[in-house]
Amino acid sequence: MLGQRARRASSPPPRSRPAALLGGLLRTARPKQWVKNVLVVAAPAAAGRLFSWRSLAELTAVFTLFTACAAAVYLINDARDADADRAHPTKRHRPVAAGQVPVPVAYGVGGALAVLAPSLAAWLTTPAVAALLTAYLGMQLAYCISLKHVLVVDLVVVTTGFLMRAMVGGLALGIPLSRWFLITTGFGALFMVAAKRYSEALQMAGKAGATRALLTEYTVGYLRFVWQLAAGVAVLGYCLWALEEGGVPHTSVLPWRQLSMVAFVLAVLRYAVFADRGTAGEPEEVVLGDRALALIGVAWLAMYGLAVANW
Repeated sequence: MLGQRARRASSPPPRSRPAALLGGLLRTARPKQWVKNVLVVAAPAAAGRLFSWRSLAELTAVFTLFTACAAAVYLINDARDADADRAHPTKRHRPVAAGQVPVPVAYGVGGALAVLAPSLAAWLTTPAVAALLTAYLGMQLAYCISLKHVLVVDLVVVTTGFLMRAMVGGLALGIPLSRWFLITTGFGALFMVAAKRYSEALQMAGKAGATRALLTEYTVGYLRFVWQLAAGVAVLGYCLWALEEGGVPHTSVLPWRQLSMVAFVLAVLRYAVFADRGTAGEPEEVVLGDRALALIGVAWLAMYGLAVANW
C-alpha cells in the first residue's frame, strides 16, 4: 500500500482536460503541413520584393491567415470523417477520431477560423487576398465533402491549393504574376501530387481499404503518366521563365537566372527517383529527408537569389 502511494506521488500529474483539448486541436491542425504555406513568399522572392519591413510584415500576416484557413479545413474534415477514421488502422489515432477532441468542438473551431481568417484578410491585407482565401476555403470544403471522390478533379483541387499559396504573396504586395511562374508552379505541384498518389497506389496494392478508396479507380500506369507529363511541362515552363529577361538589364557576372535551370532540372530528376520507387510521400518530407535533394535546393536558391540581386 505504501509502495503504491509512493508511486502515485512520484508519477507526473495527468494533463488537464483543457490542455489535452488544446493539444488535440493543435495536432488536428497538422503543424507539419504548415511548411507548405512558405510558398506565399515565392512570387515576392522571384520579384526581388522580399527584403523590406513592409513586405515581411504583409507576408507574415498572409502566412498566418493561410495557415488558419488550412487548419479550419483540417478540423472540419476530421470532424466529418470521424466515424470512418475510427475504422482506419492509422487515422483512428487522430484526436477527433480518438475522442480527444469532441466532434462539435472541431466543427466549432474550424468554422470560427473559416470565418475569421478571410475577415481579417480583408482588414489587414487586400480584397484580392481575402477573395483568394475565401475561394480556397470553398474549394477545400467542397473537396472534403465530395470532390475528393471524383477522378482527376481530386488531383486538380490539391494542385490548385498549392498554386493559390504561390499566388497569394504576389496578390498581397501587388506583384504581377508571370504566366511562366504560374505554369511552373502549377505543374510542379501537379508533379508532386501525382507522384504521391502513384506511391500510395503502389504501396496499397493488395491492401484494399488501407487508404483512400479513390486510388482503386486510378491505374498505376495513368498516375505515372500524369507525374511524368507534369514534370516535363514544369521543366519547360521554368526554362522559358528563366530565359525571359523581362526588360531587366543584365549586369551580373554570370547569367545566374539561366544557370538556375540546371539546378531546377536536377531537382526534378532527383525527386523523380522517389516517385519511380513509389516512396514519394508528403513533398516536404521527401525534400527535407533527402540530403542530395536538399543540397540541390540550396544551390538553386543561391543561384536564383544572385539573379534577383543582379550580382
